[in-house]
Amino acid sequence: QVRVVESGGGFVQAGESLRLSCTAIGNIFSVNTMGWYRQAPGKQRELVAIGDGGGATNYADSVRGRFFISVDGGRITADLQMNSLTPEDTGVYYCNANLRVGDKAWTYDYWGQGTQVTVSS
Repeated sequence: QVRVVESGGGFVQAGESLRLSCTAIGNIFSVNTMGWYRQAPGKQRELVAIGDGGGATNYADSVRGRFFISVDGGRITADLQMNSLTPEDTGVYYCNANLRVGDKAWTYDYWGQGTQVTVSS
């Protein structure tokens, strides 16, 4: 069984920074990708940033240049540094880990419970 644990959300003023951290715990063979998604009130969950642990990353257009993801496949962690936050960044942020577990030949998606980020103007 795999658990995904997030930390680092909070309340900040516009222009400030926050760092989110995520780790996956369990019988994990390897990391395919780890990423962060967010869901604003009344909106669908959207991809914010994703990485493969080998240096490849991808970002939503709205956060590119402000947010930076760091994925460590060995430690099974994904950190999201969020700079120059705006009220539009407000939402619940979820960590996703796409992992190969145990002796399985395919990968599974695991989600954290979410952490609230609120940016005030």
